[in-house]
Amino acid sequence: MHMLLLSLLAMPARADEDQAETCLRTKIWDGYNTGWAVRTSTKATLNQGGHKVYLVTLYAGNDYKVLACGDSNIGNADIVLYDHTGKQVAIDSSNDREPSLSYTPQATDTYYIAVHASKLNDLTKQGSVATAVTYK
Repeated sequence: MHMLLLSLLAMPARADEDQAETCLRTKIWDGYNTGWAVRTSTKATLNQGGHKVYLVTLYAGNDYKVLACGDSNIGNADIVLYDHTGKQVAIDSSNDREPSLSYTPQATDTYYIAVHASKLNDLTKQGSVATAVTYK
């Protein structure tokens, strides 16, 4: 019994996925009003310095926006876009929990989107980041 209690206490507290998703839904709906559509949407729970990588095909000639929202424990989240060779092609440089970047590929290809939890406000808890790729 004591071992179970100790292991539960040692686990980081859960992130607030609902908060991150609500923020992202607002951004998506705002985009719909200006002609943007959703290509994909997902979420990740991350520790300080953790990241999640997503594979996506981007089509030549479309404009893309990668949007993300972190919960209140995310002090800073970052997005980096890599081409199929691993070369960085775009990066969010803001210092906040709602990063975004824009990119228009010249050729249809596979890309990798990395979402980083660069800073957590409380290191004893995890942070949740909801991410969407939108296009027009």
